Amino acid sequence: MTTFETIELSVDGGIGHLVLAREARLNAMNPQFFDDLGAGISELSDTAEVRVILVSAKGPHFSVGLDLKESAVQDATGSIASQAATTYLHVKKLQRPFNLLASIPQPTIAVVHGYCIGGGVDLIAACDMRVASSDAVFSIRESRIAIVADLGSLQRLPRIISRGHLMELALTAEDFDADRANQINLVNTVYATRDEAMSGATKTARAIAANSPLSTMGTKNTLNSVYDAEISRDLDRVALWNSAFLRSDDLAEAMNAFVEKRDPNFSGK
Repeated sequence: MTTFETIELSVDGGIGHLVLAREARLNAMNPQFFDDLGAGISELSDTAEVRVILVSAKGPHFSVGLDLKESAVQDATGSIASQAATTYLHVKKLQRPFNLLASIPQPTIAVVHGYCIGGGVDLIAACDMRVASSDAVFSIRESRIAIVADLGSLQRLPRIISRGHLMELALTAEDFDADRANQINLVNTVYATRDEAMSGATKTARAIAANSPLSTMGTKNTLNSVYDAEISRDLDRVALWNSAFLRSDDLAEAMNAFVEKRDPNFSGK
């Protein structure tokens, strides 16, 4: 397996393991992470013996989401249209590894512990199944920092949880615990500890790996055609939305408030 800067890969008994390994930064997602994630998913999926993939993380938290210090859109020059195009292409690039994760033929299981915030929710929403330890805390955090979530959670979560719960959680951007995640069907099972969550996910992965890989891939492909028919169109729509509105005064205020460790004062401009 290739050695990456922000993730680790391994294969054991037909099960591929993709581990977020930027624990010193709480697995915050910087530009290198997105490059590594796409390459790592491709490598595991292209490995003939891999029949199912587990996605987990090192350190105290699964992921605190986008690394705000390293992942901002680079300042664009020129016309308003050229600045919008820069933002649009940036968003589409960040969407790519999540789309790949959702579309590979092998089933995927996310194993969540600690914080799973913003981009972390985008990542687990792209997986086929999710389990969590009891200490897991989730948040569709983007509204709190004056952006529209644009990496897939708003497109994929409607196929996972009900409209009322999703509206509440996406619009308030509040944290919610593992019990509520289980109640609303975001996760399949909650385990007492992180180790038990990994053991439970591994048990499910072994059951999947024991089946015919052709029937497994066929089943996933068929279900994806039912659930995911409009996702590509909707992801493009949110990329276009953010290319028009991402450079708002509210976003600048959110970044300043983050740096200054205070609550933001949004104006809607």
